[in-house]
Amino acid sequence: MEGVLTPDLNRRVGQAMHTYDMLADGDRVLLAVSGGVDSLVLSWLLMFWQSKAPIFYELQALHIDMDPDGELPGIAARSVQETLECFHIPITIIPAAWQPPSSKSLLLDQNKDVCFNCSKSRRKQLFDFAGVNDCNKIAFGHHQDDIIETFFINLCYGGNISTMVPRQDIFQGSLSLIRPLAFLTKEEIYKIADVLELEPVRTKCPLSEKTKRMDIRNILHELYKKIPEARQHIFASLANVRHDYLLKPVHGKRVGKGE
Repeated sequence: MEGVLTPDLNRRVGQAMHTYDMLADGDRVLLAVSGGVDSLVLSWLLMFWQSKAPIFYELQALHIDMDPDGELPGIAARSVQETLECFHIPITIIPAAWQPPSSKSLLLDQNKDVCFNCSKSRRKQLFDFAGVNDCNKIAFGHHQDDIIETFFINLCYGGNISTMVPRQDIFQGSLSLIRPLAFLTKEEIYKIADVLELEPVRTKCPLSEKTKRMDIRNILHELYKKIPEARQHIFASLANVRHDYLLKPVHGKRVGKGE
């Protein structure tokens, strides 16, 4: 297992951990495991680091089952459970509290709200589980590409300049959201998964991945083909904001074409 991470990947994971003070002695970390490659690699990584870190922290995984089999876990959830058990990480499976409309026409009508409602509900379940089980950190498998995509989603659809951050403290600091893979690209994470022979688990998406994030991802893919260094520069720019060269807010309306 020592050879899974190249020195460069190991350095950048350590840099993210250190820069954002992600783990401390005595932490109880809840792993948000969707079954995607990112969350599975994250689970392995934190298990691996557990054995060599100069601190002690506990791991507990949670999978929110979007497609349960009646009162039992669904096929995807059982597959996630098998992988986490191979890592010797305890995992709990709970059914999703929110389910999309069963009618396809209703689903299309509510398209713009489906992602929001699904994400909000799953996040609440994570927060509630963390509180009940005394977890002070929740670890997500978000990576560099997720951070860049979120920036463009907020820019294009939300009218603001912001993104997800590698560490975010909430509830007056009683809970922290951490993203140890923040400095790695999705491609690098897939290479780690290949070495570990990890297979992603396909989970139910009510919109079949036809989302704003996928649209932005496709646009960025084309941008990177034309400007290969764009990803690196965009990511660097998120920590190099020149506030004096941004517009002042105009209260009461948005400034744009024709205003």
